Order: sequence, then C-alpha cells, then structure tokens
Amino acid sequence: MKTRTKLLGAVVLLSAGLPVAGTADTSDKRIALSNNYAGNSWRQAMLQSWDKVTKQAVADGVVAAADAFTTAENQATEQAAQIQNMILEGYDAIVLNAASPTALNGAVKEACDAGIVVVSFDGIVTEPCAYRIAVDFKEMGRMQVEYLAGRLPEGGNLLEIRGLAGVFVDDEISAGIHAGVEQFPQFKIVGSVHGDWAQDVAQKAVAGILPSLPDIVGVVTQGGDGYGAAQAIAAAGREMPIIIMGNRQDELKWWKEARDANGYETVSVSIAPGVSTLAFWVAQQVLDGQKVPQDLTVPFLQINQADLDAALATTPEGGVANVEYTLEDAKKVIAGAM
Repeated sequence: MKTRTKLLGAVVLLSAGLPVAGTADTSDKRIALSNNYAGNSWRQAMLQSWDKVTKQAVADGVVAAADAFTTAENQATEQAAQIQNMILEGYDAIVLNAASPTALNGAVKEACDAGIVVVSFDGIVTEPCAYRIAVDFKEMGRMQVEYLAGRLPEGGNLLEIRGLAGVFVDDEISAGIHAGVEQFPQFKIVGSVHGDWAQDVAQKAVAGILPSLPDIVGVVTQGGDGYGAAQAIAAAGREMPIIIMGNRQDELKWWKEARDANGYETVSVSIAPGVSTLAFWVAQQVLDGQKVPQDLTVPFLQINQADLDAALATTPEGGVANVEYTLEDAKKVIAGAM
C-alpha cells in the first residue's frame, strides 16, 4: 500500500517585518475562524495550528488579524449566530469548520452577499458561494475495508465507530465504509456506535455495545476513537481485533506497544488538523484577487506499519500527527486544482 505520510507543508516561516510578494493587497484584511466544536485532540490541534501560522502571518503584515472563535455547543443555530456577528464586526473573510453542511447555508449566503469571502474546510457547507476544502472522506472510509480485506481475506464481523451525528464528515466516512462492505461482502457490520471523535466517548460507547455483539475481526473508525475502542475491548476480555487508528498520539503509542509486545499490525488515517492553515491561506489568496476554484481536495494523512515509529516521534503527547501549510503550499494546491 502506498504511504501517504509525505504531504505538502511545514510551519510557515516568513521573514519578520518584510513584505511578502503578492500579499500587499491583504495587509489591512481581517480573517475570522468559525469553529463549531473543540472537544477532542484533533480539534485542539487544528486550533493550535491556526494560531501558530496566523500569528506569524499577522506579525509579517500579511493580514491585519486572524481571530479564532469556537461555539460553546455543537449547534448549527449557535454557529449561524456566530457568523452573523462576524458579518456585523466587518471581517473580510470567514474560515469555517461547519456544524452542518446545509443548516449554515443561510448565514453563509448573508456573508457572501455582504462581500465576505467564506472558506469552509473539514466540515464543509454546500452553499455555492462558499469555497470548500476537504479530503475524500468517502475514500477514507472505503480504504479501511479494503485494508482489512487484504489482511483478512475470509472477512468477518466489523464494529463501526462513527463521529459526531449530523456532521458532513461523519456521514461521508460512514458512507465510504458501507461502500467498502459492498465491495468486500465477506465483511458484515454487526454494530455501530457514535464516538464523537473522542477517546472517552468511544470507550464508553464500545463498552456499552460489546456484550450484544458476536466476535468481531475489525473496528472501522473515523479518528479519535481507536484507543478508546482498544481499552474497552481489552477490559471486556475479548480477543483484540484489527482497529483502524486515527493518527492520535495515544493511538499511535498503544499501537507501538502492542506491536512490540505481540506484532500487532494495523493502519492509521485521518485528515491533518493543519488543514485549517490551508483554509487560511486560501482565504488570503481570494482576498488578494487570485482566481481560486470553489472546491479543493487535499490528501488524507495515512500512517502505515513502517511509518509508525517516525510518526510517533514527531507527534506531541496528547496531540495528532499533523501537517501545516505555507502560502506556497496553498498556491500549489490551488494551481493543481485549476
């Protein structure tokens, strides 16, 4: 299987105080991040990446501000109100990780009508005026079953752990997993729970459903749930199935310990939290008058068995394997989509 750990990007490094070519027109522009949820390590890493890269961009005079806001609850109505406040506050662009692909379309259209650039990422919106940055989440789900088919050609029973209910990402990954089961019918999904992309929620949900399940050979996931699933399965005294991991440090650490102890083998896959920094630079490029496609696709970040030690060594404790994007990376992504 081809490794996908080498993606574009590193932390943006700009010369302090020097003008950046092609960005003079955005030095007085203000960009806001509207985020619907921060209750897991991926979202925390996403916000940290945003803060690190945008602070440097502000310091270098690329933009005047790049403020981040997260709603208290994962509610589309609350995020819509947040977006409307950003419109009133006069931001030039809104970068959006949306609670719903459709429920925010009215607020997004209001922003566009007010001349504000809207760039959605991860949790994208369907309003045509917005820009969208996403990985192929369906493929991210499908390839999990393909991987299991390579490891377990005779198939077997699977447990599916989903993310946040009602969110675009959850629906797309789950659709890909089910498409994978159709492609490899030797597998059967015998149970499904929502783990909310959080280890503690996933552990509790898996512990709750395990007594009603037959033997399972694999756990298909969405990220932030693999370690919790492993803890619940171990506590139940069941044989450990192949759990697809989601690039979180605690998952990678558990995987390494299991590999060293008994040769445990799996794969890990997720969208890089630093995609927020790509969304920032895309918004900046639109404000700069550059032509940008409405839809951009970036690779997901996959860690294979051979990559495990290197990935774990560069992932902070409690964090997520990550890639952050520079302005030049963004220009390459945009050019590749033109």
